[in-house]
Amino acid sequence: MLMPKKTKFRKVHRGRRAGNSRAQTTVQAIERGWITNRQIEAARIAMTRKIKRGGKVWINIFPDKSYTKKPAETRMGSGKGSPEGWVAVVKPGRVMFELAGVPEPLAKEALNLAGQKLSIKSKVVKREAELFD
Repeated sequence: MLMPKKTKFRKVHRGRRAGNSRAQTTVQAIERGWITNRQIEAARIAMTRKIKRGGKVWINIFPDKSYTKKPAETRMGSGKGSPEGWVAVVKPGRVMFELAGVPEPLAKEALNLAGQKLSIKSKVVKREAELFD
């Protein structure tokens, strides 16, 4: 599972999810939300199995935000719960996964499988060749 080696604080604020992604404007997010480290790993496994370990896979998101949970049947108050897991904050327009070195139809199928493992809506985007030649 993905998680940071070390963080400055054990517990972080929830934060705001307003706005669109500024980075990297090829599963691309349509909605905003949190993606857990388990979802990222499930998407990675689905992609690599579909392309039969050929080509190269890039994961462009990293779960560096901890989320907390209070135990079941606990009364209100008494502070914040203990850290439960790690999430990556994703905004619309964020490119989450990239594939190279496989035929385009196979890449689309693999990226669609990866998108089904995530808790937000996503779409497959093809990178324009003119930008990088």
